[in-house]
Amino acid sequence: MPLAVNFPSWIKPEVIPGLWIRWYAVMYILSFATAFLVYRRQVKERKFPISQDDLSNLFFCGIMGLLIGARIFSTVIYYPDRTYLLKPWLIFWPFENGQFTGLQGMSYHGGAIGCLLAVIIFSRIKKLNLREISDMFGASIPLGFTFGRIGNFINAELYGRVTSAPWGMIFPDAKEYPVTESWVQSIMEKTGMTTHGLLVNLPRHPSQLYEALFEGIVLWAIIWFLRNRKPFKGFLLGLYFAGYGFIRFIIEYFREPDSHLGYRIEFIKSTLPPAYSHPPFSFSTGQILCFLMIIFGIVWIFVCSKFPDREVIRFYDEADLKPTEKEVSAKKNKQRNLRKKLK
Repeated sequence: MPLAVNFPSWIKPEVIPGLWIRWYAVMYILSFATAFLVYRRQVKERKFPISQDDLSNLFFCGIMGLLIGARIFSTVIYYPDRTYLLKPWLIFWPFENGQFTGLQGMSYHGGAIGCLLAVIIFSRIKKLNLREISDMFGASIPLGFTFGRIGNFINAELYGRVTSAPWGMIFPDAKEYPVTESWVQSIMEKTGMTTHGLLVNLPRHPSQLYEALFEGIVLWAIIWFLRNRKPFKGFLLGLYFAGYGFIRFIIEYFREPDSHLGYRIEFIKSTLPPAYSHPPFSFSTGQILCFLMIIFGIVWIFVCSKFPDREVIRFYDEADLKPTEKEVSAKKNKQRNLRKKLK
């Protein structure tokens, strides 16, 4: 019996076969909803002075920044050909030749940059404390991110390198390799696989699930535990960037790099394909970006530690909650109507 798991045949990308609604889109919605609910929990927990309207607008701006940054970054970094240079409208227009193509390609790192810029701009306009609202984002995003990687798994995409581990999974659209290759024969022997053809689909690391667990649930649990124990404002966002960068950097060793990019830095060349071998001193695009995330997170923590108003955490009083213009107007109307009734 082969020591490998077949990708479940009952899992389909479409929610309802034949319709354009896909589970990946549903997972994005669940991701945003989960992050919003966790963020709102923190706002209520601390009685943070932000109205419901501003909270909704803050998340809307963050999501827009995330989507824009993710798409632009993906087309610039991961598809550096002339396709989007000649047809830039395809970056955000999911139709070509009358066919719906979907926004294929979303860069996590670009989404993080876009979201952060949007939050910075919003906090400046609304005069909110950037370090406080960004810390609450740091304790909200990882749990929502879990659903995004589950969406990748449902799509059977972004799978890992070939493995002989008993939990290795055979993804239906993975590249097949010649059975004449010595490394292919080695994997087949270890997993007990057989084939009558010239090509074979080998088991892969389910790296999407690794990321969902460690970059999502585990990282969120650590940050959530520290949310009321942080040493100063701004610490949690820096911890999120550095923590995500470190975990993703490690998991990239189990994940196959993009076939059209390969390794951007190779100190030691390997004759084996990237789908099987990842030399320790060869680095993918994702690892380079994760390294930059780690640096940014450390610098952010260092800078925030030097600010004078670096109180550990503040739970606001009712007096700190400033009513919005809409709430003030509603209160005045209520008082006016009450006076009319009394007359």
